[in-house]
Amino acid sequence: MTAFKLALAQYPIEQLESFDAWQAKIAHWVGEAAGRDANLLVFPEYAAMELAALDPRSMGDLHATIGFVAGLIEAVDAHHAQLAALHGVHIVAGSLPCPLDDGRTVNRARLFTPDGKVGIQDKLVMTRFEREKWDIAAGGPVRVFDTALGRIGMSICYDVEFPLIARAQAEAGATLILSPSCTDTMQGYWRVRISAQARALENQCFVAQAPTVGMAPWSPVLDENYGAAGLFAPPDGDAPDDGILALGSLGEGQWVHGEIDPARVARWRRDGNVRPFTHWNESGPTTPLPCEVVSLL
Repeated sequence: MTAFKLALAQYPIEQLESFDAWQAKIAHWVGEAAGRDANLLVFPEYAAMELAALDPRSMGDLHATIGFVAGLIEAVDAHHAQLAALHGVHIVAGSLPCPLDDGRTVNRARLFTPDGKVGIQDKLVMTRFEREKWDIAAGGPVRVFDTALGRIGMSICYDVEFPLIARAQAEAGATLILSPSCTDTMQGYWRVRISAQARALENQCFVAQAPTVGMAPWSPVLDENYGAAGLFAPPDGDAPDDGILALGSLGEGQWVHGEIDPARVARWRRDGNVRPFTHWNESGPTTPLPCEVVSLL
């Protein structure tokens, strides 16, 4: 696969007045990144929950906010699909709670291609907030997506803190693992960031984080958002000494841009001063997670 340009959103949560205003905001963000020739745009975990501001009656009720935003999923996804087609880009939309037919609600990210295909990745491991206050359930399975840009995996926020998830995606051929995130403390941000860099080191591949940012005291879900978007590589070979390929300014609303060249992954794994991807099984027995390959070609 050839190299392509990646845009990671440090996405500011705002109290918008209408669905039209939200559509205009997303269209502006997508247009800005596409205008800089980005091929893959990544929005954060739970970014779509800012839509709860459109229903002030649900603000004090976490479960009511889920119901309200869930009612907008079809329109939200149609907007992203339209923008992906309009600009000829791939878009990872901000994840949102998605009710399932069996009564569970999962945290779901969606990857839209320019030609109308959609790939979904559910978060697998829930944080305490999701488990204890919001009743968000574990989803699955672990997936990787074959796209015109290459094979891509998603480990949503807390998921990237668990090495076997990213390992399954890397072993299934992913050269880029995306970690959309939403963290309400600096410690939370650093847990995800450190984990993303560790997954890049272990798997000798690209790992990218895209967070929500900004204060939203009106929201019981997204009241505080800390972080900086980053693109990470293993600190080896032609990568920077610290493995940081791109990094945003903490807390600012902005796109962070980087380039993904799958050929570098092959070089890191073949010629690295260390070869953790190859030597993984020498560290002891592990039970590999199954990983589903989904074609979006």
